[in-house]
Amino acid sequence: MDLEMLKKRALIIKKVRSFFENKNYLEVDTPLLSPHLIPESCLEVFQTERLFPRGSRKENSKLWLIPSPEIWMKEIIARHRVNVFQICKCFRNGESEGRLHNSEFTMLEYYTIDADYMDSLILTEELFGFLSGTEKENNFIPFEKMTMAQAFEKWAGFDLFAAAEKGADEMALQARKLGLDPMPNMTVPQLYDLIFIHSVEPNLKMEKPVALLDYPAFTPCLAKVSANGKTAERWELYYNGIELINCFSEETDPQKIKEFFINEEAEKNKSAVIRHKVDHDYWKMFNGFPRCSGAAMGFDRLLMALTGKSNIDTVSYCP
Repeated sequence: MDLEMLKKRALIIKKVRSFFENKNYLEVDTPLLSPHLIPESCLEVFQTERLFPRGSRKENSKLWLIPSPEIWMKEIIARHRVNVFQICKCFRNGESEGRLHNSEFTMLEYYTIDADYMDSLILTEELFGFLSGTEKENNFIPFEKMTMAQAFEKWAGFDLFAAAEKGADEMALQARKLGLDPMPNMTVPQLYDLIFIHSVEPNLKMEKPVALLDYPAFTPCLAKVSANGKTAERWELYYNGIELINCFSEETDPQKIKEFFINEEAEKNKSAVIRHKVDHDYWKMFNGFPRCSGAAMGFDRLLMALTGKSNIDTVSYCP
């Protein structure tokens, strides 16, 4: 990363802070090391060990680098019921090599109480409008918007939810019609991922960012399920085919969060290279948790979008 980009990065960080501070969000600074993590079967983590001096009565203990500050930020919201944001380093192991991934990266994460995912979408459009004026003459807003169902209809050529209701055989048939070769015994969520990655996601290269709304509820995450029972209150933002942001109306039902932890931990333990400790009492914190929406943005990818760069190494310091 050259000196000019170092200066641009510093400027954009300053402007992000200004944006959220002007809206009375509290900036927080939470630990990068954790004695437990939220189980997520889709990613690997980094493990380290805390060592105590010789002769100490304390035993050495395992710690894990956070893949997201979510675990701590939600504790702050539960205790203090405030809007919060954070810019911090995050760590994901086993990441794909290439122009869009680093195992160590910068995350911008922000949570708004008494809000849902559509409120967060409006806030995020405001943020992009605030930032893009300093870096590019062409405007990033308003975002293009489409539902996941519309995206599948347009680019995969079938009704996602009708096919999913018929089961894995129907989803596999649709995958083969698209020239894909699904493995035997794939589940509906796995087939959905296969089709999305190969037939939908490559088409999300639009002149403006596109918000893909209303993900299927059968994909496990901590997003609130919509009243229709089929979709989750979730969107992801893509720009030039690159995923920038993942946003939820956060699930606040303690029992549903408890079930998610149990199910995801079981899935993770089937295939994870590195297993981590899970706080099985974390769900209790959500008794009385406020209505809330959270968004997680890959900050390095945001810089790529704002500066027209195509490789993450050009916008982050990677020795």
